[in-house]
Formats: sequence, structure tokens, C-alpha cells
Amino acid sequence: MKHTAFAGLFISAALLASPVFAAETTLCDTNLQKIDNNMTTAQQMSEGLKTDVTATVSQAKAEQAKGTKEGVENCISLTTQALQKLQNNNKGDQQ
Repeated sequence: MKHTAFAGLFISAALLASPVFAAETTLCDTNLQKIDNNMTTAQQMSEGLKTDVTATVSQAKAEQAKGTKEGVENCISLTTQALQKLQNNNKGDQQ
């Protein structure tokens, strides 16, 4: 009886955690798409920034490919940093 209760508890926890992990994966994908859109529509971008963002995207995709929660979290962190750099660049263009 105890084993069945514990098994049910672990299965329930896994099912509850899955949507959160899926949402994080979607955020990583969304950020990667936003970066791609920004890179293609940016009018003025230094080669240094372009190289930096491209390297960051490569790292983020490698983290995402791990297929782990930690990898996805790292992907989100990296893509958020890249998006911030692109936004700062765009703000500089408008001044």
C-alpha cells in the first residue's frame, strides 16, 4: 500500500512539473525567434554586436538541445541577455 501511494505521489509530481517545463521551453523558442526577427530587421548593427549575439544564440541552442530543465533555463537566460543587447542597440539608433 505504501509503495502504491509513493508511486502515485511521484507520478502526480511529474505530471504537475511537466507543463512548467514545457512553458519554459516555449519561452526559449520564443526568445530565439525574437532574436532572429531582430537580427533580420535591424537597420544598424555593429559587427561586434552581431558576432556577440550570434555566439550567444549558438550557446543558447546548445543548452536547449540538452533537453534538461537546467539547459532550458540557461537558454532563457542567454536569450534574454541577447534580447537586452539588441534592445539597447535599438534605443541607441533612435537617439
